[in-house]
Amino acid sequence: MTSPYLDTRQLEAFVAVISIGSMTGAARALGRSQPVVTRLIQELEAELGFPLLHRNGPRISPTQQGVAFYGQAEMILGGLRTIAERARGIAGAAPQPIEIASLPSLAASVVPKVLAGLATGEMPARVHIRTAAAEAIVQAVADRTADIGLTSLPLDNPGVEVHWTAEVPCVAVVACNHRLAGRAELTPGDLVGERLIASHNPYRLRLAINQALGSFDVTPMALIDSNSSPVSIALAREGLGVAVVEPLTMTGLPVAGVAVIPLGFHIPFRFGAITAVGRPLPPLVERLIGDIKAQLAVLVPGYRLLDDADSGKVSELGPVGSGSLGD
Repeated sequence: MTSPYLDTRQLEAFVAVISIGSMTGAARALGRSQPVVTRLIQELEAELGFPLLHRNGPRISPTQQGVAFYGQAEMILGGLRTIAERARGIAGAAPQPIEIASLPSLAASVVPKVLAGLATGEMPARVHIRTAAAEAIVQAVADRTADIGLTSLPLDNPGVEVHWTAEVPCVAVVACNHRLAGRAELTPGDLVGERLIASHNPYRLRLAINQALGSFDVTPMALIDSNSSPVSIALAREGLGVAVVEPLTMTGLPVAGVAVIPLGFHIPFRFGAITAVGRPLPPLVERLIGDIKAQLAVLVPGYRLLDDADSGKVSELGPVGSGSLGD
């Protein structure tokens, strides 16, 4: 890399090209000429020291490095937009913009309820809710491009402060015509001979699922994994298996055509609220963190706050792959 600094125009050009899929479309969206956009991306590649795009005539696609860098570029630009909006808010004495980085399940369930509880004068002119994977949420908070992070456990980053942690019991979701749809609860044995639909990430919820089933020596017939609870629920609705998911998604976005069944054994989904270490919190941010915690107790059956000892156990769940479903 020839310089420690990146030009925001280069980042904007790259993000636009990846988002739209062509140099021409990106140039049109940015109000620039195509040669200018091409030059900006070439300059960005020279600064970074690796190619961002595969070029085949008019067709382009991101390289592996380009895909990885795209998330970082979006995060940087989002942070810069937030800073600009905050500066305008300070000048006008208006409520400051709020940037929330959240798991999709929490963003679709508790966050709208809490924001709806704000008085008109308390609501900032801009609230940005960014859904992302847990690792990206923690990084965004540590980098101070997000005011509040709502992420799953484990949490072990010196750049973030954990305000509270909690857990909710996972549930099973099946199609309404599934043989298990009428059950009051599911036992581990009910999953024998069934295809399991579960989280892909082996370090978080999937690890808890693996260990719970492994402790009962249960091996489902087959597995479909995904990185999204809504996708898992949609797969279950089509009769493709039994989805084991956190209950938050169904609380925020109920889905027709499925039955939600409590589990007769405990698989916890653990999560928490974080902010950047050493960052003074505006009163509204502090209030939102507390309101989210309180609202979850109303929304989700089985919700409970974790004490420090409970939270610590999350990092001691055992080796990845223990049980019968390791990746």
